[in-house]
Amino acid sequence: MKPVCVLGNGQLGRMLRQAGEPLGIAVFPVGLDADPHSLPFEQSVITAEIERWPQTTLTRELANHKAFVNRDIFPRLADRLTQKTLLDDLRLATAPWEELSAAAQWPQVFASFNNLAIVKRRVGGYDGRGQWRLSPGDEASLEQECYGSCIVEKGIGFSGEVSLIGARAYDGSMVFYPLTHNFHQDGILRASVALPQPDSALQRRAQSMLSAIMHELSYVGVMAMECFILDGDLLINELAPRVHNSGHWTQNGASLSQFELHLRAILALPLPEPEVTSASVMINLIGTDINTDWLADPLVNLHWYEKDVRPGRKVGHLNLNHPDERYLRHSLDYLATLLSDEYQTALTWAQKQLAELS
Repeated sequence: MKPVCVLGNGQLGRMLRQAGEPLGIAVFPVGLDADPHSLPFEQSVITAEIERWPQTTLTRELANHKAFVNRDIFPRLADRLTQKTLLDDLRLATAPWEELSAAAQWPQVFASFNNLAIVKRRVGGYDGRGQWRLSPGDEASLEQECYGSCIVEKGIGFSGEVSLIGARAYDGSMVFYPLTHNFHQDGILRASVALPQPDSALQRRAQSMLSAIMHELSYVGVMAMECFILDGDLLINELAPRVHNSGHWTQNGASLSQFELHLRAILALPLPEPEVTSASVMINLIGTDINTDWLADPLVNLHWYEKDVRPGRKVGHLNLNHPDERYLRHSLDYLATLLSDEYQTALTWAQKQLAELS
């Protein structure tokens, strides 16, 4: 099989490499400043773990690589203006929005958006960075450089957040995981819960929406779609043309992980529907030193990224899965004794999800 070069050498590239090893697929995550001639680019299939990248010797060479899968889709979805325009063109539900060009827009924006607006940078910004929540009177605090480089959305009073991870093959066939319920704190994903039998109506709705997007783009590989639950229906929040943090539970909770699924798709290997038979919980480890006591619980699977620990930095995650949610809840109780106060809200949320969704 052809090797795979991953543009970006963070944790997603690392986990793609790990997924390739059992299949005999050589996966090379590469930094953006790498020497293009140091790896077998010409013989490789190219993918990426990030949506946007600076101009370097490497990225300029890859931009013309004939085997760079989804090459032209990355910049289209990395820009929130063109991403939102795509959703509107496909008539898929998303929060009302507009481009933010001048301060003179604010009276009309607040009138249209019921006095709550979310400003987001068109490109860049993640884990809550590059976003501002504004009510009338707050607009003066917004930096001038945001005008012309941001969009503004209506603030949504959603009842929950979910994501759908799906994959599309070259022949147009698609497979999906069950919907994942997500909990964010300060804009950062803290915990995810997935069940083998999600709400059937929401699952069908989500699959229809993501199918339309991947088909329109002729996309190949794994894509994530984040949504708000509003009045029993879904509003698309954002798209990620890559493997995604909210799909990390699939490493231990599905017959095929999202990382293996992505490699299979871009290499034209068989792409069966992943089997999911157990409930799963994923807890992000953020700015937290490793604690081997986590491993005393038999359900805890540790994925450590070997990164320097800094406040606000994702350094690993814990996966737990079991067909009986009572065992999962017991393990979460155990983790609550080992994790700091900042994790307790997410752990309580996960307990509630297991109780309500099972």
